[in-house]
Amino acid sequence: MVVRTWREDPCIVLRAVGDLDVSGAPRLRAEIDQALAPASAPPLLVLDLTEVPFCDSVGLGLLVATLNRVRQVRGRMVLVLADGMIRHLLTITNLDRHFTTRGSLDEARETLEAA
Repeated sequence: MVVRTWREDPCIVLRAVGDLDVSGAPRLRAEIDQALAPASAPPLLVLDLTEVPFCDSVGLGLLVATLNRVRQVRGRMVLVLADGMIRHLLTITNLDRHFTTRGSLDEARETLEAA
């Protein structure tokens, strides 16, 4: 897994490339920890997973834990998803009701900036 992180005020954007599984999840977790550490205001986090072809239970657990963590500090998070495995996984686990998802980075930023 390769993760790129940058700030597009007011959002923090993380783009992951590779499988979000038992071997890739620790890399993404480390980047999320680093991105959320200096939070002086509630974070507006965008996770771009359009280049993540596979997600296992460890990866799904990381997404849920990150959502809970962001909500605890009154932040907001949007997942950017392509049609495919992760979107389907969220649907069949009924987690799609809990996550805000968008199809592009621009849509995700607009969603976070609007509220």
